[in-house]
Amino acid sequence: MEMIKFIIDGKEVEVKRGTTVLEAARSIGIKIPSLCYLKDVNNCSSCRICVVEAGSKLIASCSLVAEEGMVVKTNTAKVREVRRMVVELLLSNHKRECTTCVRSENCELQNYAKELNVRDIRYNGEKLSKSLDLSSASIVRDAEKCILCGRCISTCSKIQTVNAIGFAKRGFNTEVEAPYDRPLGNSICINCGQCILACPVGALSEKNDVDNVWKALSDEDKYVIVQTAPAVRVALGEEFGMDTGSRITGKMVAALRALGFYRVFDTDFAADLTIMEEGTELLSRLESGENLPLMTSCCPGWVKFIEQFYPHMLNNLSTCKSPHEMEGALIKTYFAEKMGIDPSKIVVVSIMPCVAKKFERQREELSNEKLQDVDYVLTTRELAQMIKEAGIDFTKLKEEAFDNPMGESTGAAVIFGATGGVAEAALRTIFEITENKELDTIDFEALRGVDNIKIAEIELSNGKIVTAAVAHGLGNARELLEMVNKGEKKIDFIEVMACPGGCVKGGGQPIVNAKEQSILNIMEQRARAIYEEDKAMPIRKSHRNPYILKIYEEFLGKPNGYLSHKLLHTHYKNRDKY
Repeated sequence: MEMIKFIIDGKEVEVKRGTTVLEAARSIGIKIPSLCYLKDVNNCSSCRICVVEAGSKLIASCSLVAEEGMVVKTNTAKVREVRRMVVELLLSNHKRECTTCVRSENCELQNYAKELNVRDIRYNGEKLSKSLDLSSASIVRDAEKCILCGRCISTCSKIQTVNAIGFAKRGFNTEVEAPYDRPLGNSICINCGQCILACPVGALSEKNDVDNVWKALSDEDKYVIVQTAPAVRVALGEEFGMDTGSRITGKMVAALRALGFYRVFDTDFAADLTIMEEGTELLSRLESGENLPLMTSCCPGWVKFIEQFYPHMLNNLSTCKSPHEMEGALIKTYFAEKMGIDPSKIVVVSIMPCVAKKFERQREELSNEKLQDVDYVLTTRELAQMIKEAGIDFTKLKEEAFDNPMGESTGAAVIFGATGGVAEAALRTIFEITENKELDTIDFEALRGVDNIKIAEIELSNGKIVTAAVAHGLGNARELLEMVNKGEKKIDFIEVMACPGGCVKGGGQPIVNAKEQSILNIMEQRARAIYEEDKAMPIRKSHRNPYILKIYEEFLGKPNGYLSHKLLHTHYKNRDKY
């Protein structure tokens, strides 16, 4: 790679040809503010807050490519004044409810206003007036806070290839909206929430259920039971100032007990159950040769993507409910029966790294005896909000363990939180069930990491080779599906997580600002913690979980049997007619 040298603020810098001035400056510790820029996603130069002086011109550094001998100044009176003016203009048309905003103290516009010493706004004029869009089960849109940076649009179109939102109208009337100005809940949005993570302000947020959960906890006639997804335990600590990827499982359990939940269960238990059901389903399909490849159904954003864009492949989806829905079903049947509790008095709360689960939990297909399997879904961010509201000093909590029978899990379950984890867990079990012997190594490195598409094979004693493919982010998933539909690659099992990196970077996880994202690889650090959690587990294979074996013996019968199919499986809809 050819290198070039140029000058930034009197310092000579050597970078690869093609590097932008913004990237170069940040690499040597010079802070240049930016709002529309999102590394590898969006650099449209629309906000202009990242301007620098190059020669006699003011140019946006996010799109200015460094050239040999160039001289750049990032801190002149002219630069500072223009940056302040840009922030003032943005604030002049912004709903400034900072103290009550969901992004207060984690808003990039607010932070830059503070850093640039903006105290007065010299520009007064007409403001956009538009009501909140509350139509989605997962996402709230507040157009009055939108700064038109385009980061949400680029994320939806370039990364997810869904194109649910885009710019509409012109000039002052420009807005971000769904096609034909439809409400988001009546669009092709797949509810992944990646737009929320991309948004620098509070224009996009999850539909908050904290007050509903507090109300349920206050109802003495209700048994409020909580379950937590694997990816939450490697991200929640960030909301309390802990390092990215901190493993806080025990503290999280202690906090949930302190909040007053009747039982604290682990969704990892149901992840092990998913492997038993989905693994058996895969073996059945391999034997019959029908509806292959089998595609995972753990991710509701991915399921909705198939329903809308690839309805001809609905039969390829596993019929398994997602793990938290499985666990909800068992809590309201098996656990209720064991405890002698009326299921109608049980309230199941799922703590998820995901906002699509909010959409999923109200699907009419996911109910038993007219009771929804899950009553409320809270994101990692919402759980942090509750802990703070309760005045709990999270970092000082002593570690506690989950309640049983649905608190015991394996390493195979915890890796569901990272891309490739479901496929790896499935291969661990499929091999040992069919071969009746232990794997030499249970770490399938080929399925790990953040490559766009990963493929691994495992050979059985009958000569049959089972091929698993993994994709994360729906743009990569689309590429994989096209490959399969064209017959370019024979695949038996496909795992897809809608969010890049999998659940560790789900739409409900802590929001990391664009500047930190350009420096840190958030998904890799959280995924590393997931695999550390796996290695620390005494049992690392789903079919070895004693509580899973017990629930089949006492209640379910056998994987994919009559009762397990009734409680733990579902069906899907053709949603391609928007």
